Amino acid sequence: MTHRSALLASGFGLGCLVLISLLVGAGDLSAATIVSGRLSADDLKLLFVSRLPRTLATLLSGAGLAVSGLIMQMLSSNRFVEPSTVGVTESAAFGMLTVTLLAPAMPVFAKMLVAAGFGLAGGVLFMAILARLRLRTGLIVPLVGLILSGIIGAGTSFLAYRYDLMQSLGAWMTGDFSMVLAGRYELLWIAFALTGFAVLAADRFTIAGMGRDVAIGLGLSYGQTVFLGLVLVSLVSAVTIVSVGAIPFVGLVVPNLVSILAGDNGRRTVPYVALSGAALVLACDIVGRIVRAPYEIPVGTTMGLIGSLVFLSLLFSGRTARG
Repeated sequence: MTHRSALLASGFGLGCLVLISLLVGAGDLSAATIVSGRLSADDLKLLFVSRLPRTLATLLSGAGLAVSGLIMQMLSSNRFVEPSTVGVTESAAFGMLTVTLLAPAMPVFAKMLVAAGFGLAGGVLFMAILARLRLRTGLIVPLVGLILSGIIGAGTSFLAYRYDLMQSLGAWMTGDFSMVLAGRYELLWIAFALTGFAVLAADRFTIAGMGRDVAIGLGLSYGQTVFLGLVLVSLVSAVTIVSVGAIPFVGLVVPNLVSILAGDNGRRTVPYVALSGAALVLACDIVGRIVRAPYEIPVGTTMGLIGSLVFLSLLFSGRTARG
């Protein structure tokens, strides 16, 4: 299958999931009604205020998180990492907690920037620790990341418990699209723009992943490229946490699956990673809406279950061992 044909097939599959997402939910909305155009006022309100914004939010979150995971794997030269396993997501949540304690009236966009700044600090700290490791086997790197994530997460949980903000912290750390309405997801378009920028910079991230000496030898500014990648990852993580909460395993599982099927050419695989991430998160959201209808299971829960099973199967098969 050619590159173009594969993209068209991926787009068609994603389109089918989008249609299902628009139809599934507590409110009645049929495909025949949409196709015929005979939509009542209530149908239009349900479609444009709830279903369409929710579907768009799911697509934007999935694509952004998957590409962020790919960037982290390129920069660290390890297939076992993603923002939620290297301290970026936990640091962004810590930033949200900090701004909630110190400046609760701050606008949402400003809170997102603060969270991104904390996430960037967490990513820089991880890369600094990584640079000092003498033994960088495939499992040591994610182990260090998980330890760092655990330390930051524990500190955040302590502060949240101390100031009675555990419920808010739980909302930030559990992805859920049930409250997404028009006017409450638009920040995620920032993640879409950042994903597009990552496509343009994919070659640079690939070269940076070869190591400092190789990157400098090829004329690339290694430090600036790593910093740029961490900024992109931090912003996407912060936007997602502020808008819908953290969604685990997307950036870990999707790039590995795409790598197995399409290889490791960064510029070539980024579109597949974005489409696959969007499709996977959307599928998990649909499953969460169907299993206990009319009640919902948060997408963070369904993605955590499905993602962990997929990752374990990849791990035991040895397909992700390169890094």
